[in-house]
Amino acid sequence: MRLQEARRDLYRRLAKEQGYKSRAAFKLIEAVDKYEFIKDGDVVVDFGSAPGGWLQVCSELVGEHGLVVGVDLAGLNFKEANVRTVRADVNRPTMAEELIALTMGRADVVLSDLSPTISGVWELDHIRQVDLTFRVLDLCEVLLRPRGHAFFKTFEGERSAEVRQRFRNSFAVVRPYKPPASRSVSSELYYYCQGWNGTGQTRGL
Repeated sequence: MRLQEARRDLYRRLAKEQGYKSRAAFKLIEAVDKYEFIKDGDVVVDFGSAPGGWLQVCSELVGEHGLVVGVDLAGLNFKEANVRTVRADVNRPTMAEELIALTMGRADVVLSDLSPTISGVWELDHIRQVDLTFRVLDLCEVLLRPRGHAFFKTFEGERSAEVRQRFRNSFAVVRPYKPPASRSVSSELYYYCQGWNGTGQTRGL
């Protein structure tokens, strides 16, 4: 446990030193270093973006010719010219239309760091998180360009096989990934997904 605490303290210190809003920024930095999926000029949609660490990373990576759109229930205040934020529940009925308008109907990368309000009942939290993940996959049908990339956080549990199968049905390449910045004892697991080909399952968008 002491090693885990030391690692958390290290990333917190690095986040403060480098001006990131959370240590979670390093989870995305590590993933992009490994898979190189966010580039200059890209359009990125980030679901579950509060407190904004991933938005900061994306803003730096896409540059002045790119665009980053953050979606979260919490309000976000960003002054960067290449960042737009939407304060909303991902299940809002108009979500697809709003994001299409902001991105001009094209995203190169979709990120999902969504978590439900934690109840403390793991089975329930897992099921709710899976539903959020599937909602983002549905939105990818109208947002993500063909052969686009995605990076999803998941909670491991009884529906994990179902989640992996949907990823495999939707992308050419699916890779599980545990960023070093994640706690090794955490049940969260990320998936890097490359080569969006869609599923045709929009389910009420």
